[in-house]
Amino acid sequence: MAFRSRACRCLALVVSLALLPLGMAMDPIGSYCAGTSFAGNRKVVASIKSVVTDLAAKGSTGGFATSTAGNGNNVIYGLAQCRGDVSAGDCAACLAGAANQILTCNYQSDSRIWYDYCFMRYENTNFVGQTDTDAGVILVNVQSMDNPKAFQKAVGKAVGKATAQAAAAGSGGLGRSKDQYTPFVSIYGLAQCTRDLAPLACAQCLSTAVSRFGQYCGSAQGCQINYSSCRVRYEIYPFFFPLAGAARDTRAAATTDMTKYTKIVVPR
Repeated sequence: MAFRSRACRCLALVVSLALLPLGMAMDPIGSYCAGTSFAGNRKVVASIKSVVTDLAAKGSTGGFATSTAGNGNNVIYGLAQCRGDVSAGDCAACLAGAANQILTCNYQSDSRIWYDYCFMRYENTNFVGQTDTDAGVILVNVQSMDNPKAFQKAVGKAVGKATAQAAAAGSGGLGRSKDQYTPFVSIYGLAQCTRDLAPLACAQCLSTAVSRFGQYCGSAQGCQINYSSCRVRYEIYPFFFPLAGAARDTRAAATTDMTKYTKIVVPR
């Protein structure tokens, strides 16, 4: 029994240490809570908990999951997805955190949470398969680039490659790109749709996100627009896996340093 107890403690320690390097990746970059609170309805609360637990479990094995629970007018629909470039371990850890954190929305009927590595959502209406570019989280780097027109044109080129790849059939809804802007500066772009969308719906979602760049991003060194059905991001450093150059030795480059970004939560 003593050996078994020590083994359990060792396993817990190993798991804890394995999760430590994630750092900021385990902190949400934004959330949206709206609608009716079901906190006083035990049946609906049980359905919400069932859905988010199911999403975390199923999503950790394949990077994407949908789930439903409840009956009649109290059915809860849920969806979770990890960024397609992250490892299975990072995906599972992110979804586990999301399943806990999303419950802090006080069981409201429309709850969504975004992380660098994953996204989770539940609602009391069926949204699966529908493009949603209403509620979202936009992060804009507070530092700007010189020569805005040239930089914006270069961003458009890099992001265009990523979105075209993400919307292509068979891509899994993920696109990544790297374009040289100057001899010393590259632009990295990432685009992703949730896997419940058909390629055309994915393309439409990404097009809407990119169309907001002019309004929100300007000549910012980095910017990301996160909707519930898709996300588009660019930076002047490598942030997606596999990390390039010196950044290969740390996950810090793959996370958003929130002290350097202005956050805008777009209501539905």
